[in-house]
Amino acid sequence: MSKIYLQSLGCSKNLVDSENMLGLLKNKGYEIVEFADIADYIIINTCSFINDAKEESINSIIEAVELKGSNDITIIVTGCLAQRYSDDLLKEIPEIDILIGTHGYEKIDKLIEEYEKEKQKVINVEIDEKIVEDLPRELLTPKYYAFIKISEGCSNHCTYCVIPKIRGKYRSRKIEDIVNEARILSKQGVKELIVIAQDTSKYGVDLYGERQLHKLIGGLSKIEGIEWIRVHYLYPEDLYDELIMEFKANDKLLKYFDIPLQHISDDVLKRMNRKTNKEQITNLIKKIRKEIPEAIIRTSLITGFPGETEEDHEMLKEFLKEYKLDRVGVFKYSREENTAAYKLKNQIKEEIKEARQEELMKIQQEISFSNNAAKIGKTYDVIIDEDSGDNEYLGRTYMDSPEIDGCVFVNSNIKLNVGEIYKVSIVDALEYDLIGDIEG
Repeated sequence: MSKIYLQSLGCSKNLVDSENMLGLLKNKGYEIVEFADIADYIIINTCSFINDAKEESINSIIEAVELKGSNDITIIVTGCLAQRYSDDLLKEIPEIDILIGTHGYEKIDKLIEEYEKEKQKVINVEIDEKIVEDLPRELLTPKYYAFIKISEGCSNHCTYCVIPKIRGKYRSRKIEDIVNEARILSKQGVKELIVIAQDTSKYGVDLYGERQLHKLIGGLSKIEGIEWIRVHYLYPEDLYDELIMEFKANDKLLKYFDIPLQHISDDVLKRMNRKTNKEQITNLIKKIRKEIPEAIIRTSLITGFPGETEEDHEMLKEFLKEYKLDRVGVFKYSREENTAAYKLKNQIKEEIKEARQEELMKIQQEISFSNNAAKIGKTYDVIIDEDSGDNEYLGRTYMDSPEIDGCVFVNSNIKLNVGEIYKVSIVDALEYDLIGDIEG
């Protein structure tokens, strides 16, 4: 039995692709292994969103090449880096045997068979905008939570982003197909469903002629066994009233708003080709907080975008201080080839980007600690992620998405089960994490 090792890099959307590949290969009789050095096939599902991601992907490929050496290992490179830099990769790293872009992963089993038959390089980087349904999945997450991808591609064309060029235009999946997949995940033990897309708030526009995310969530909520539904990447311009009301009324839908704002300066937003301005963003935050006082708002910001002035930076600092968002990630602008922003004038020096990032994160750290301290004495539902031993556990509230947000350090004198949800009283707070007790 041939052994497969897969390394999944980048975002959760890439992770779902990796799970589909493993599902397909497992169904064909391949054995999935945890260590690359015992594998017959090494698959690296790459990311190329920013420079750091590209470097990580290339380093992983080089490590696989070093393992290959004189061993009979087949190296398969898939995903965004393979799509974006296929010619360069094949030229610079000739040890790659199979190269699959962002749209060929659903036939990886057939492409491996093709390679084995001819023993010649197999290359599949054509963008096929048809979505293939009913693919098997081998979850790489713990069994009690899973990501579910509701669309492919993106049509926003933000000037700093290359995603539309490597993943194609925005294509929604049908509601019934998504609900069917979620039902299968529920039967496998999934309690927390994390809805993802490049832009979830636009779901349905291309397929149904109108935004339908609230209807999709309504369908997912009816599935027995699904207890939490979390949504990522709600673009602010499409966060519509019916969806906010669904958040307000639906007990399974976590009051967690992940809204990538990127900036608050109208000038910077315009150069980014974002579809919102400062007034619209602040009005949206006020509306969410008015309708859903317990709402947690998460965002990502880009500092050092070309032409960002000191005044723009100060505006972003004041925005953080005034609106005190719950979760904020600050990223330095990464100059990417084949994006409109690459050619913009007034590129910011790296040391200025770093200084601005540090300033923003220091402000946010203080806000986060203050927000957390206000939770002392309150009780929350917490899903347990890890048993640390000695009656100590790691868990998450509705406010925390796995891998990207904080956690709750839980002390309990009764045995807790990983993947179960418990009531936890918060007794202390850290900058990004909480400490809580369960009394039994």
